[in-house]
Amino acid sequence: MASMTIRNLDEKLKSRLRVQAAKHGRSMEDEARDILRAALSSTSRRAGHLVKAIRRRMEPLGGVDLDIAPREAVREPPGFEE
Repeated sequence: MASMTIRNLDEKLKSRLRVQAAKHGRSMEDEARDILRAALSSTSRRAGHLVKAIRRRMEPLGGVDLDIAPREAVREPPGFEE
């Protein structure tokens, strides 16, 4: 089994973990392990395409019609001959 150290943990968060662990009758380490296992075993809500996620979020707000800028001709590449 691997081990992990978490540094710079906020005291309030650590206290909440301690209380939650006590409510479940286990150590803080067991509680943290269980939280990690639950968080990483479920299917991620963020899975999918970014564009679809943005569209779902913005659709209720209505659409926006943007003017498409006119395209310009492709310019000639620079010449490096002397």
